[in-house]
Amino acid sequence: MRIIRDYQFVDPDDRGASVAIGNFDGVHLGHQSVIALAKSQGDKIGAPLGVMTFAPHPREYFAPNAPAFRLMSPLARATRLEKIGVERLYELNFNTALSSLTAREFAEHVIVEGLGLRHIVIGADFCFGKGRSGTADDLIAFGRDLGFGVTIAQLLEHDGDQVSSTAIRDALSEGRPRVAAAMLGHWHRIEGEVIGGEQRGRELGFPTTNMSIDGLHEPKHGVYAVLVDVLDGPHQGSYQGAASLGVRPMFGENKANLETHIFDFSGDLYGSTLSIALVEFLRPELKFDSLDALIAQMNADCDRCRDILAAE
Repeated sequence: MRIIRDYQFVDPDDRGASVAIGNFDGVHLGHQSVIALAKSQGDKIGAPLGVMTFAPHPREYFAPNAPAFRLMSPLARATRLEKIGVERLYELNFNTALSSLTAREFAEHVIVEGLGLRHIVIGADFCFGKGRSGTADDLIAFGRDLGFGVTIAQLLEHDGDQVSSTAIRDALSEGRPRVAAAMLGHWHRIEGEVIGGEQRGRELGFPTTNMSIDGLHEPKHGVYAVLVDVLDGPHQGSYQGAASLGVRPMFGENKANLETHIFDFSGDLYGSTLSIALVEFLRPELKFDSLDALIAQMNADCDRCRDILAAE
């Protein structure tokens, strides 16, 4: 998959795609249905499959101090899009110049002159241009005038509710990762580099990998059964484990992170990139009366996680 970040300087081979446009946070089933339509249209006209999205997310750009909401980092999003067959990722720099374009200017300068897109697929609620003034109907009209096709994808539902990034965030906040996974079409994963920690887990007999969750929506704090993919390095592979997501109240710390104990593993993972899939929520974070009580609970948590993951 090729990644294009500037619509003004584009290799000729990267022009002329059939593209799904959106933020694609989570790459959930609704997103996948939009991308599938773009592929179908592209197959008809001999165009590569593309996705147009934006970095930073417009919501982050306009409200940089708002609470974190993203389900995945741009790198994790790119990895997921490549896995489902996207050939061109137009991850455009969202900046003052791009955000100032009117809807018509966006169609002319970005879609036609910059990227030469041949077909575009959007959701029915799609808005674009300065002040989100452009609608799906506007894009259809621009397509007629400027020579590109437009398909409107209907919103997808799951169990009678609309599949959306907001609904997925709500499920994760409630400690229901399986509900989130049903809408995502895959486990919700937190990806990132293993960073240094306080080594407390090792001292307690449960060595853990530590990962930052800065910039991401925080699922319900507590203990989870998890699947672990080590994406690089000598220990690359798939494992199972138990993870604690939160602020570690037993030790008086406040910055939330993700600590994962990988079952039956021995090795150094510092600097490696991990992908942690949240499978099932076991319990909230607790503050114990003693370290012995904490260790006993950790043993019980690991036993339960092994049972849960054995059934997957």
